[in-house]
Amino acid sequence: MPAMSKASRRSFLKALAGTTVAVSTATFAGSALAASAAPPTAVPGIVPGRTRLVPPSKIGIQMFTIRDKVNSLGFRAVFEELSRIGYSEVEFAGYTQGSVGAITLPQLRTLLDDFGLRAVGNHADRTQLLTNTNAVLDGAETLGMPYIGTGSSPAAQFTKASYDTFIPQWNTAGALARSRGMKIYQHNHQNEFSFASDAPEIRLYDYFLANTDPEAVFLEMDVYWAYVGQYRFPGFEPVQYILDNPTRFPLLHLKDGKSNAANANGYDIIEFGRGSIPYREFLSALPDRGARVGLMEQDNASASNNPGYPAGSLGSAEVSFENMIGLRG
Repeated sequence: MPAMSKASRRSFLKALAGTTVAVSTATFAGSALAASAAPPTAVPGIVPGRTRLVPPSKIGIQMFTIRDKVNSLGFRAVFEELSRIGYSEVEFAGYTQGSVGAITLPQLRTLLDDFGLRAVGNHADRTQLLTNTNAVLDGAETLGMPYIGTGSSPAAQFTKASYDTFIPQWNTAGALARSRGMKIYQHNHQNEFSFASDAPEIRLYDYFLANTDPEAVFLEMDVYWAYVGQYRFPGFEPVQYILDNPTRFPLLHLKDGKSNAANANGYDIIEFGRGSIPYREFLSALPDRGARVGLMEQDNASASNNPGYPAGSLGSAEVSFENMIGLRG
């Protein structure tokens, strides 16, 4: 990217948040820019007439990506770096900071405010979310979260019988969250797209959507795992779920994967913009683009080598941010 001080870049990105031009600070794999030259008066780094697919004000990160840095440096140092990079939203993966020591939720809220970050959600344990819902919502309320979710599967087993047991709990917890002005959500992995072992005609993701209250239970699509689900259990298009249920997907995990036939999942997790998931096409298909928070997540970021960026999870967070903000329709 062009030379720019950290403070200048942060101000530059904030200024762009309300505009409709596209920032081209990085190359998105498979998404070539139009070949025509920019007019002489064009601002360097800006491509007129192209819509950013992930607005800067909606770019967030799942803290699981940088869990090693949270555990070694603490939330203060990590939030400072995320703010410097340009992130606006964070999704927690718990509220602890390892060897750095204990931190209270009010202290955590103060740090978020200090660095201009918003807490959008947290991945709680499914049992906590469904059976101790008020306590989970209390924490979310302290942090100002509109959503609270889980990365656990919707039920204890991938069977119709197990889903039938847990779906009423989801509806009850969702109604409670709604009464308090919040929403609960479930984050998928690949097996949610499998077929029930006791009812092989039922795709479990469809069953969960059809039998939970659309006004109370929401979903966070992890796009990478949806494509792994498509690879392993074909017969659906991930984006179609959002097109058919636009109000039920307030959050997206924008995790990228590079095609690898030697991997049983069909893809290897990699930094956003360096993989094979067709994000340009996926996000361009959404007529209400910009309505959802796009959360970068990379499970293996701590081990990443990032030429041109620092190695490790914060370097991965930075290159992914640059590729997200540069992604355009």
